[in-house]
Amino acid sequence: MRLTRRAMLSGAVSALATAAYAEAPLTSLRPTARVPARDAIAKMVSSRTTSGAVGVLVADMQSGEVLEDIEGAVAQPPASVTKVFTALYALEALGAQHTFDTRLFADGPISNGILDGNLILAGGGDPNLVTDQVAELAKRLKETGLREVRGDFLVWDDALTNLDEIDDSQLDHLGYNPAVTGLNLNFNRVHFEWKQDGADYVTTLDARSANYRPEVTTAQIAIVDRAVPVFTYRNGGGVDQWTVARRALNKEGSRWLPVRQPALYAGEVFTVFARSHGIVLNAPQQTPERPTGTPLVRYASAPLNEMMQGMLRYSTNITAEAAGLAATATRIGTQRGLRSSALSMALWAARRAEGIEPQFVDHSGLGDAARLSPRDMVRLLMAQDVKPTLQPILRDIALVGEDGQAIDDPQVAVRAKTGTLNFVSTLAGYVRTKGGRDLAFAIFASDLEAREAGKRQGDESPPGARGWSTRSRRLQQDILKHLAFRV
Repeated sequence: MRLTRRAMLSGAVSALATAAYAEAPLTSLRPTARVPARDAIAKMVSSRTTSGAVGVLVADMQSGEVLEDIEGAVAQPPASVTKVFTALYALEALGAQHTFDTRLFADGPISNGILDGNLILAGGGDPNLVTDQVAELAKRLKETGLREVRGDFLVWDDALTNLDEIDDSQLDHLGYNPAVTGLNLNFNRVHFEWKQDGADYVTTLDARSANYRPEVTTAQIAIVDRAVPVFTYRNGGGVDQWTVARRALNKEGSRWLPVRQPALYAGEVFTVFARSHGIVLNAPQQTPERPTGTPLVRYASAPLNEMMQGMLRYSTNITAEAAGLAATATRIGTQRGLRSSALSMALWAARRAEGIEPQFVDHSGLGDAARLSPRDMVRLLMAQDVKPTLQPILRDIALVGEDGQAIDDPQVAVRAKTGTLNFVSTLAGYVRTKGGRDLAFAIFASDLEAREAGKRQGDESPPGARGWSTRSRRLQQDILKHLAFRV
């Protein structure tokens, strides 16, 4: 069932709860006075070469003492650091061993390997389903003894709220801003490849994963003689229809494009593999009815804890949105639109950590209207029972010396989550110092004027954005090295 994101925005805005969750000292930050002239981190921030705002907050996990607070109460866009909240929100709602199941149902009797009825592919919200696993589903279907389907082939995707995209302010062709439904494939992206052949180009659109690359017809692309825009998109009645500017193509290359018809895309790929096993299916059709037939095959995703670790490492937006939407539906007993689900996560966070007031617009951090302060980030990291859940699944952040080589010191460890948008760079997590102290930290930087100017230009990477991000990451490295070796 296709519903637009805009149609699903719902829920009244409530005041954020501020009830305390936990015991001292983990949720109680103790401010300390600092002398800016002698403060190394303050000097790093004041002498930075990036424009915009920088906020830093560092606290001792054991004592709760605030070791550094530079504009720590000022809220900025958290970008993908939002996924730290999402991981905890989902794990506590669904459980570490929760799986998203993709199933095949028979809607009708089966006799002598013949289904006299419809076959239904039903998504359970798995955001990480890939083509190789769809091939496995088809193989398992063959192993049940089924050899013919006399009815229709239906696809069902309403296990999660349907979103036509995550953030409608992003450019249409960005693969990290796909649709989200209950039936997703290849992170809802299709692989576009081109190669020059004389005066023209040969193009393919396929659903590739590790071992297979079936071509698809649910997405089509045409090369058009123009300079800009690079891509255009329209919904061609169940088919994603793209155009690309000829002048933007080099001799050969490839990129991922977002899929806006995920259920039909997954269904088409399944028919390819079913046919390879002798099971010929009609073209997929979407159904709004929850399957009630005979279960034939089930494919379970990786456990949620493993999925959240992958999300925090690779920062997959669709994984965050699926997990967040599923967590909200479980917590309140019904599905919600994206903004309403994000609000539910903010309300939960305000109860989970004392005195914090985050503002979320999604679960991935892709939307730049979200706001979070470094202080609130650190308060969540220090809340009761948070570190044992989050620290093992956060990404190892390497510290890099002046020679560009990673610093190898077994006494030092940084586990954190990065966040990046054009002119937004964030980092938050935990540091084990060489002196044996455990710290929680958040380093947020943003230049919102430059970001808005870049958005108006319509460039995927506006002028100055990459250099700004590089300098922001260098500042983060300098701060982390000081914390690791000097605190």
